[in-house]
Amino acid sequence: MSQKMLGEFEHIVLLALLRLETHAYGAAIRQLLQSEINRDVALGALYSTLERMEKKGLVASKLGESTAQRGGRPKRFFAVTAEGKAALRHAKQAIDNMWQGIALKVGGECHAQY
Repeated sequence: MSQKMLGEFEHIVLLALLRLETHAYGAAIRQLLQSEINRDVALGALYSTLERMEKKGLVASKLGESTAQRGGRPKRFFAVTAEGKAALRHAKQAIDNMWQGIALKVGGECHAQY
């Protein structure tokens, strides 16, 4: 069966969920992306991506407890599914394969090694 490729943003969001483990909710994911890869992401764009990945079966979500700090609204926590982990493994293998024989020189040209 052919595996669909992950988009760059899907890839980094899945990795963020794995890094955050049980603390993966919108604001925490956004903060991790900002601190680790200096990428400022709108919460709306993040939630759109998470919902799309949930429909694809790559992530699952559940509501946490309601909190007073959030005006009684619960946080929605996300986790990578087995299918999502398989997609990440496939994406990593594909990228690793494509990097074979490539050497990048700092401030210079990119050369393939033959």
